Amino acid sequence: MVRDNINDLLAFLAVARERSFTKAASKIGISQSALSHTIRNLEKRLGVRLLTRTTRAVSPTEAGEKLLLGIGPHFDEIEIQLDALNELKDTPSGTIRINAPDYAISCVLWPKLQDFISTYPDIKVEVMLDNGLSDIVTERYDAGVRMGEQLAKDMISARISADFRFAVVGSVSYFEKHSLPQEPQDLISHTCINYRFPTSGGLYTWEFEEAGREIKIRVDGQLTFNNIFYVLDAALAGHGLAYVPEEIAQPYLEKGELVRVLERWSPYWDGFYLYYPNRHHSSPAFRALTEALRYRD
Repeated sequence: MVRDNINDLLAFLAVARERSFTKAASKIGISQSALSHTIRNLEKRLGVRLLTRTTRAVSPTEAGEKLLLGIGPHFDEIEIQLDALNELKDTPSGTIRINAPDYAISCVLWPKLQDFISTYPDIKVEVMLDNGLSDIVTERYDAGVRMGEQLAKDMISARISADFRFAVVGSVSYFEKHSLPQEPQDLISHTCINYRFPTSGGLYTWEFEEAGREIKIRVDGQLTFNNIFYVLDAALAGHGLAYVPEEIAQPYLEKGELVRVLERWSPYWDGFYLYYPNRHHSSPAFRALTEALRYRD
């Protein structure tokens, strides 16, 4: 019976972990209806309901949670052992799943990944945009990308970018109608484009520094986004001031499409790091990726 249930148990793990039939079906490559049928058959054979389904969410029942905690780690260990067989291959192979914020994907990961995937054709890399602070273990990612100050203490990390800073920018058309702010406090009287954190739902408070003293300004405006590139697009369109990573604003500053202000108040932030749990440290494919991404002065 156990042997017959292996695929069904894997299907159950996918739904229980994703908390969604749609996401789980996409992840394991079957239709949502087929997945629902599989789970119903598994519940019928076991004689117990494993999942509670509502119109908005899916969650394990008490029995389902017990099964998840009981079998999940064993399947994970099997996966680790299978990955370890890559040590015996001539070239590294396997799939690596990473989550990272939008700016890090565009400006840090992607420029380096292009050469990496050409060098290692047997390694597949999945990069998922995540501007929140997701738990990479719970979400079953192999690694995540965060700024240094956001790293969890129980993770291994490798620096993959230099320190960077943000820039307050506005379009030429905006400044034709508004005066240049002379100090951070002047932003209160300007129309600004806000950024909302996906995880907490809070608005980013613009952070500045003067003589080692931190200054935080809560700005206001008509527009709010949870993607930094949309914030930049809105500034380019003249809808207000934006506070965005220097690197993504630079091309438009050089072309004269944006004007930068308050530069001397903008502090440098600790750069991005690739972080991951201990269990991935021995994978040849993961070691190759880490070395390719590692920041070098």
